[in-house]
Amino acid sequence: MPKIIGGSLHAHRQQVRARVFEVLRTQLYERGFDAVTLAGVAAEAGLGRTAMYNHFPDKESLLVAFVEAEATRYVDWLREAVDAVPDPVAKLATFVRLQLRVLAEYHLPPGTALASALAPAAYRRISAHADPITEQLREILDAGRRAGRLPDEDPDILLPMITAALASRQVVDVPPEQLDQAIEAAVRFVLRAVGASEVEEGTAK
Repeated sequence: MPKIIGGSLHAHRQQVRARVFEVLRTQLYERGFDAVTLAGVAAEAGLGRTAMYNHFPDKESLLVAFVEAEATRYVDWLREAVDAVPDPVAKLATFVRLQLRVLAEYHLPPGTALASALAPAAYRRISAHADPITEQLREILDAGRRAGRLPDEDPDILLPMITAALASRQVVDVPPEQLDQAIEAAVRFVLRAVGASEVEEGTAK
């Protein structure tokens, strides 16, 4: 019988999942989604194939579980970072920066590429995690309009346009030493696109 780590079966499962997700995170960054295999993740995580299959029966289920865990963690982190900034325009700048940082760090296939890699039901599960992120962006735009810091534009028009701009990997596919500059250029582009007034002094980052 495999050794239980963490003192209980639940704790054991959580620690195994955390270990597997850490390996998957590294492999996605280093190799990309297509090169990841269930056996390769299991070996690097120190799990036997049978133990791995007990947690994740296939590569698709592993990816879905990983994205769900990462999305929950990211949404909490994003909200905390945005809430810490009082100025609505600075909130939007913070949102853009964090979205692009995550895009730069994770090598999941975007948009239609991810849809083709997963079964429709699995893709819908992953896509559902974009909803709270989109709602946070809507809240930022609404707050900016109410404060007179953003023009009175229809958020249903702005939301998909901003989201599309932040989904382009070309923005962050630059040498590491150029990433900060690229992200700040993208921040300025989005702020200009929505007609934002200047970020208030001391609230830009």
